[in-house]
Amino acid sequence: MSEVLVVVDHVDGAVRKPTLELLALAKRLGTPSAVHFGSADSAIVEKLKAFGAEKIYVVDDSEIKGYLVAPKAEALQQLVEKTSPAAVLIVSGYEGKEIAGRLAVKTGSGIITDAVDIEDGGVTTQSVFAGNYSVKSKVTKGTPIITVKPNSAAPEETPGAGEVEEFAATISDSAKKAQIVASQPRKASGRPELTEAAIVVSGGRGTGGDFSAVEGLADALGAAVGASRAAVDSGWMPHSFQVGQTGKVVSPQLYVANGISGAIQHRAGMQTAKTIVAVNKDEEAPIFELVDFGVVGDLQTVLPAATEQIEKRKN
Repeated sequence: MSEVLVVVDHVDGAVRKPTLELLALAKRLGTPSAVHFGSADSAIVEKLKAFGAEKIYVVDDSEIKGYLVAPKAEALQQLVEKTSPAAVLIVSGYEGKEIAGRLAVKTGSGIITDAVDIEDGGVTTQSVFAGNYSVKSKVTKGTPIITVKPNSAAPEETPGAGEVEEFAATISDSAKKAQIVASQPRKASGRPELTEAAIVVSGGRGTGGDFSAVEGLADALGAAVGASRAAVDSGWMPHSFQVGQTGKVVSPQLYVANGISGAIQHRAGMQTAKTIVAVNKDEEAPIFELVDFGVVGDLQTVLPAATEQIEKRKN
């Protein structure tokens, strides 16, 4: 079977969950091979091996990490030309989609972004028109370059051979024109990344600016915290927390919307969640048309009570 290259997304020496999901999807198309930009760190290698990587290409990032996406795309182009893979899978995100687009141009290949499923034969599923429709697509030219949204598959802990191979890429000067000169590290909150979280608890205008109950429930569930555009526009939460058409698109296993009316702008960012729960005082709120479970009530009363019950069960 042909190799399927999976670009590894990692932070602080740990492989992120979306990469493990890609390894599971890669098995449907061929033999999973991971592409890791960095060093042959034993923890990363063992994690990739445990979740099915038959081969792990380690690309020295000494000439790459100080620049934006162009060097990674160039390195991947060289690896594609060497291995002739059945497909290249990349986690959907700002960087991932930029790399994918550049790689598709460099290799003369078709590209599909924001897939939520991949079937045998390379047929992908995407949610379009604010999640109201699903379409199936397949790349018909070159090497399929596919970016996949987080939470689109369940990781499969089935060990692979994990053979490590060093790959030396030659990076051109033209790929080094956009250099990173400064960065601002994120403050650690202890919560999962919003776009990768299996559970998201969001708050809207109905919070009145007090997100303590929303954050309390999120922490009890091990969830990420999100916000509606109304909450962000009011200055209650930073834009990085915004879920919606002009914010982040999430697709968790569970989405809990609190004090959010359910306008189309917000729906576009969360309606592909597997299970949706809403808490709202207005029983006529549009969000109730979308949910699997709804609670008509004051979130400042409902959420603390739910959090208390969750904590009791944990103990």
